[in-house]
Amino acid sequence: MNTVYNFSAGPAVLPAAVLHTAQQEMLDYNGTGIPVMSMSHRSAEFQSILYHAEQDLRLLLNVPDNYKILFLQGGASAQFSQVAMNFSHGFKRIDSVVTGNWSQTAHRQMEKSTAAEIHLAAHGGTQYDYCDLPPVSEWDISKDSAFVHFVANETVHGLQYRQMPKLSDGLPPLICDMSSEILSRPIDVADFGVIYAGAQKNLGPAGVTIVIIREDLLERCPDSVPAVWNYKAHVEKQGMYNTPATYPIYIAGLVLRWLQTQGGVGQMAFINRRKADMLYRAIDGSGGFYRNAIHPDARSQMNVIFSTGDAGLDERFAQEAALCGLRQLKGYKTLGGMRASIYNAMPIEGVSALVEFMADFQRKNG
Repeated sequence: MNTVYNFSAGPAVLPAAVLHTAQQEMLDYNGTGIPVMSMSHRSAEFQSILYHAEQDLRLLLNVPDNYKILFLQGGASAQFSQVAMNFSHGFKRIDSVVTGNWSQTAHRQMEKSTAAEIHLAAHGGTQYDYCDLPPVSEWDISKDSAFVHFVANETVHGLQYRQMPKLSDGLPPLICDMSSEILSRPIDVADFGVIYAGAQKNLGPAGVTIVIIREDLLERCPDSVPAVWNYKAHVEKQGMYNTPATYPIYIAGLVLRWLQTQGGVGQMAFINRRKADMLYRAIDGSGGFYRNAIHPDARSQMNVIFSTGDAGLDERFAQEAALCGLRQLKGYKTLGGMRASIYNAMPIEGVSALVEFMADFQRKNG
């Protein structure tokens, strides 16, 4: 079979080494005689899987001791509402930064989840037509807000805060959706009150969501929030309030182990910069055949969007690329064009193959 490179934005490519290990252990995990999928979540074997996944994540991100880690279900979309339900009790306002599709969706869902006002602290659509990001200095933040919510990397619009936002002392805690970039570069976890991330982009299969919470914020979680949605209830039960997504957690644990063999987050950041630079050079060097309107300082290193300016030609590009083993390059439904998601598990060889195809397609159609 010819090599296939999966550029899907999610569920996304997984490391081949992880898939091989999962294949070998599919019917018999570590000599237990049973697969992880039918293993009790309270068994010693699964408890070990969960423990090591948490410890590996702490090591890779250098998570401080005063932060709790949960492996929840519902995806990042559930977190849009859950953070508002848990952390806004007793507050009149939440500050929301909108920079693209997912932060806009989060803003709307938070409005449905709390009596607090969801204040639009910045809007990259009205300010920059989603071609640049509003800097922290332009965010309209109140020190009395419950928290400030933003998305670090917008998968649809191809925008990323290359320098991670940080708030000064005395301002509310920063809550960040890092679904499409977690573990792709070093961050200072201590700059955040909460980090959450759906696993299906950079960490594992769909079905598990990582939530990293500063311990003191758990005191905000009101008893009025049903336990299954209450972070404090999950922490008190050591992540076992209800049955966790056992198999996705197992795969995420394998990915975390694989990341360590690759040299950790710092090395992944170096490789990810190389991949993104290759693609953006191909776009910028095409003489206008391929287009990307994002300000260079805000271009995503995870999701590279581009187009030819001709919808029919864009469709042909995606179809012909797929025939060459370059899959899932069609852009998001509302934007069109193309999108190449180049998460941690996408090898440099895949990006090189895409760049070669882009040059060949331009020669034939330019």
